[in-house]
Formats: sequence, C-alpha cells, structure tokens
Amino acid sequence: MTPPPAATRLSLAEAEALVVRILAAARTSEPNARSVARALVLAEADGRAGHGLSRLPAYAAQASCGKVDGMASPTAAQPAPSVLAIDAAHGFAYPALDLAIAGLVPLAREQGVALAAVHRSHHCGALGLVVERLADAGLIGLMFANTPAAIAPWGGRRPLFGTNPIACAFPRPHGPPVVIDLSLSRVARGAILAAKQRGEPIPPGWALDAEGRPTTDAAAALAGTMLPLGDAKGTALALMVEALAAGLTGAAYAFAASSFLDAEGPPPATGQLLLAIAAERLAGAAALSHLEALFAAVEAEPGARLPGARRRSRRAQAKIAVPAALLALAAAG
Repeated sequence: MTPPPAATRLSLAEAEALVVRILAAARTSEPNARSVARALVLAEADGRAGHGLSRLPAYAAQASCGKVDGMASPTAAQPAPSVLAIDAAHGFAYPALDLAIAGLVPLAREQGVALAAVHRSHHCGALGLVVERLADAGLIGLMFANTPAAIAPWGGRRPLFGTNPIACAFPRPHGPPVVIDLSLSRVARGAILAAKQRGEPIPPGWALDAEGRPTTDAAAALAGTMLPLGDAKGTALALMVEALAAGLTGAAYAFAASSFLDAEGPPPATGQLLLAIAAERLAGAAALSHLEALFAAVEAEPGARLPGARRRSRRAQAKIAVPAALLALAAAG
C-alpha cells in the first residue's frame, strides 16, 4: 500500500482558507480567523515555520477551550495625540496588531512619531511581518514583544524572561524594505516546537533541560530554558524588552504568563509595543535617501546581504507545504 503523502502543496490563498476553516470550527470569528490565517501563511511562505502552520493546532485547541477568545474584538483608546492603547481582550494578537497598524500609519504621518501599546494579548508570530507593513506605508517600524518565560537571568536558573523578539523595518525608495527580526534566545522557541512536532532532535547549544543540563531533546528543551543570544548581553536585552513590552503596556510579565504552546491555564495576557516613525518629519526630505546610502553600502560588499531579503524572495513561491495532520484537522472540523 502506498503511504499517504506527508504534506500537500497549496497556494497561499488555499492555505489561508484551510486555516480559516480550522479556526472557525474552534470558536473563532471569521474576521479573526482571517487575520490569523494571513499571518501564519505569510510566515510559512517566508520560511519561518516556527511561526507558521506549526502553531495552528495549539491555536485551535486554545480557542476551543477559551484560553484565547476567538470571538474577541480588540479596542483602541488614544490617551495622547501620538499614543494608542490597544486592548487585545485575551484574543489573538493579530487582530489587535491590525488595529495598531491602521491607527499608527496616519498618526505617525501627522505627528512624526506614534506608539501603540498592546496588552491582554497572545502569541504575535513573526514580528518582521508586522513592522514590514509599516515600512510598506513609508514609515520606519519598531516592535518589541514579551513571551512566556523561557530564559533565566544570567547566572540564574529560573526562567524570568521570554525569548522576547524585537524587529525593525526601514522603507527603501526602490525595492522591498530592510527587515530585521530576531529573538533574544539563540534560536526562536518556535523552531524547537517545530522540531518536536517533526520528532527531530535540536542542535547542541540551543537550550537546557529543566535541571539546567544541555539537551538536544526538543521536548526537554521546551520544558527547560532557552540559552540567550550573546550570553549576559542577551539577558540584559531580554530585560529591556520585558520592561518595554509588558512593563509599559500593563501586560503580564513572562514569569506570570501561561504557555503559548498548550491549552492549559488562563490566557497568557502578554504585550507588544510598536513604534512608527516618519523619517522625513525627523530628518528632512532626504532622510530615506541618507538611509539608502547605508543599505547600498552593505549590498555592495561582496558576499553580504541585507536582512529580510531572503524571506521576501521565498514569499514569491506559488505554493507551501501543508502537513497531512492539518488537512485531517480541517476535515474533522
């Protein structure tokens, strides 16, 4: 007997429709499901599997049990001329981020700089996709996010900080923006989740188990701690992001947030902080041209490339691989 295929290749639109179908069967409104689907499928197309379709089973399970409110409608207040305070209402992060982007673009063009603080939020996926939208609107985008505890302070053993990703995007006069997107662990936690789902080991140097021992077992790594990028410097940056993304937004700190990976416990209630900058309002009409001189110098260096270029090129692929397990989940729904 011929074994069933491990994956089926679908167009981005077909993959989005599949995600919407799975989430709709898991107590999620259609607008929210479409927002989540766009983010997961774009991450998958960019080669960011840890923030792509691998997240869908956990998302669906959490929506089904109410750990994330799939029916939530985020709301925005404007406590100052260039500040948005956004309540994700324990729903998915993506609709709240859609609301943030929609508000930040006109505010930044008017004020020069605008900020959005998101609280009672959830896993926000690939931050680069969010700030890229600001860059596509001609703005510089900067984003910080806190995540459930995964990194211990340098010298400690108890995880107090999340992997706490940061991202920044710069528009260019011609061509796609420069997008910098990284987590403060040596590798994104989603990469370990993806390895666990594939039943594969992880490379040495990524994580420690619950006893503080180096491990190549993905499940043990998820139960333990991530090793920080840059050792002590990485944990200092993680503290900075924790203060910005949770301290300033009123969100739950990493050590108080429940896991993004299972359907146990209360909503994670994490936070995100976004900043949008209209460069010409700060540095004059030639601001983007001045930035372009920097980017052109990098591109002119033999063997060098600008961050984000490879991901954007992957997105041009017509189809992505959808695991058979997700097709079965959609059929069961």
